[in-house]
Amino acid sequence: MWEVGAFAAVVVGMLMGLHSQIVHSVPEGHVGIYWRGGALLDGITGPGYHAKAPFLTQFEPVQVTVQTDKVTDIPCGTKGGVMIGFEKVEVVNRLRASAVLDTVRNYGVHYDQTWIYDKLHHEINQFCSKHSLDDVYITMFDTVDDFLKERLQEEIDEFCPGLDILSVRVTKPVIPEAVRRNYEVIEEQRTKLLAEEARQKVVEKEAETERKRAVIEAERDAETSALRGAMAVAEVESQRKVAEIQDAIAAQAMRSEAEAKLFAAEKSAEGNAKLLTREFLDLQYVQALGANSKIYFGDSIPAMFTDNHPDQLAKGAAAAHAQGEKR
Repeated sequence: MWEVGAFAAVVVGMLMGLHSQIVHSVPEGHVGIYWRGGALLDGITGPGYHAKAPFLTQFEPVQVTVQTDKVTDIPCGTKGGVMIGFEKVEVVNRLRASAVLDTVRNYGVHYDQTWIYDKLHHEINQFCSKHSLDDVYITMFDTVDDFLKERLQEEIDEFCPGLDILSVRVTKPVIPEAVRRNYEVIEEQRTKLLAEEARQKVVEKEAETERKRAVIEAERDAETSALRGAMAVAEVESQRKVAEIQDAIAAQAMRSEAEAKLFAAEKSAEGNAKLLTREFLDLQYVQALGANSKIYFGDSIPAMFTDNHPDQLAKGAAAAHAQGEKR
């Protein structure tokens, strides 16, 4: 009975082992590649369950989604001979499914050992050997990521196309303690300098703002003064025009008055001219005689009544009348 049970267990184990040799699964984000007799086969399979010839065909999944390779403890020497080390460098990369067979055929399943791990050590050492410690640690450190990404991609595109370097992240290198303390002092002084520069910029900005405020106020005062001056000039001009109008009115009134007097004088002269007729003069002569009549006694009559002609008396009367008009 025991022998039957042992035999059954052996059979079950053999069947399970045979099943594992035949049926296999490819995880999501991977493709399956196969070898037979040590030769890489041309076909690949996608995620899911697949079958293969047992014991003759070997299977390996290869990731074709984005992955991050972490390279640690990379020592390098700077141009000045100072030994430093990069504790960790992360390389984000992706192998395209269409390039899996060529890449594995040329560089094996662990292709990233050649083109990421080993290549990264080489490029970092090349970079450090061409630059000073200050360049690597301070001045050019912010460019190291892009530099390594470009350098890796350049040679990969030539020798291993289909492997894309998406990004490189480099941590701050580890430097000797004495040098690190010096850099801390330098950084402290630099921080103070930046703070002082920032304070100076604030002071300059405040001064600039005050200057602009003064300019604005001066321009406003000038505009106000100019406006007041224009208003004063307009007022004077208005008064001048009013005075001119008043003068014109007065002059017109004087001209009208003079013309009225002239007209009255002309009409009076015309009337007098019409009055100085022979009959009017005779009448005036008689009236004058009546008003100035005197009674003389004696034999002689005054000569004025005998020697003066009536025409002369008429002229005298006319002259007397003209003097009366002047009065």
